[in-house]
Amino acid sequence: MTIQGRDLSTDDIEFIRHLIKDRPDWNRTRLSKHLCQLWDWRTDTGLLKDMACRSMLRKLEQREFLILPPAQKSGNRARRIKDIEHDTDPIQSSLRQIGPVEITMITGRGDTDDLFHCLMDRYHYLGCHGHVGEHIKYMAVDSRQRPLACLLFGSAAWKTAARDRFIGWDIPTRQANLKMMTNNTRFLILPWVQVKNLASYILAACVRRLRHDWHQRYGHDLCLVETFVDRSRFIGTCYRAANWLCIGQTKGRSRQDRHKKLKVPVKDLYVYPRKGPIDPTLTSVTRFVMVRSQCVEKILDRTRSRLTWKKNLRQRIVVEIFRQESLVIFRRFGKRQFGKQVA
Repeated sequence: MTIQGRDLSTDDIEFIRHLIKDRPDWNRTRLSKHLCQLWDWRTDTGLLKDMACRSMLRKLEQREFLILPPAQKSGNRARRIKDIEHDTDPIQSSLRQIGPVEITMITGRGDTDDLFHCLMDRYHYLGCHGHVGEHIKYMAVDSRQRPLACLLFGSAAWKTAARDRFIGWDIPTRQANLKMMTNNTRFLILPWVQVKNLASYILAACVRRLRHDWHQRYGHDLCLVETFVDRSRFIGTCYRAANWLCIGQTKGRSRQDRHKKLKVPVKDLYVYPRKGPIDPTLTSVTRFVMVRSQCVEKILDRTRSRLTWKKNLRQRIVVEIFRQESLVIFRRFGKRQFGKQVA
């Protein structure tokens, strides 16, 4: 079986059982770190995958394969959000007047990180009590260092039908390459900020630097950024303006809905393929996604030149032309590269 991206045999599970029995004084943390060291289970930067291992152990216990030592602390603890004083005076001007806009990547705990979580928790409709796994947080400020926006990029969705069809990969390939993607899980323009084109400007600026920042922090590349837009609240204008592609919708279910009984709002799925040099060490499917991104850039460049006199219809026409031209290019490339038709 595969749990947390790791293949486990019956011998592995039996070994864990004996380890728990032989070391009754070990807590869950020591147990998980010991397993990571034995299996050399590490991130691309060399750190032990301690959290992933602990999650794997909990899932094995839930499936009644083993019994773990009692937890010393209750899991899923929500972060305690500090109430940070901040300026809420209206910012109503043009993008040029408040510029230059500075995008800061938040690293570690500190005043900026506390302010980030305070703003997200208070003003984003989903809140933000914490995050797990690989993630990067950005804050945008104006020339007077007043906060304008907060963004959080985290782990990509485990599986999404529209995205997986767009890439054209099978389950093993998805499991092996999912870390090459990230999800824009939160994007907040502060409610007192009203600046035309600010959202798409900040979004584009973050995406431009995201690939470099991600590689520097986690030691591996990114080939695709995704996000889900709640259709009952938003129409995704800033994502479209920043050249993201709407490739489908969710089915109104959540990742916790194993029995297909939960109902959640249907969301539009937007993706932004990252362009750049194609790394020969990547799998063929990952290379395919990156080549698609280069095709996207060429198509959008051609489209922009056509729409200089139709600014008011730009978004609708861009999407329509992209759908028609990109599908032809992608299918031809897929057939030539993989010897099969790519949907």
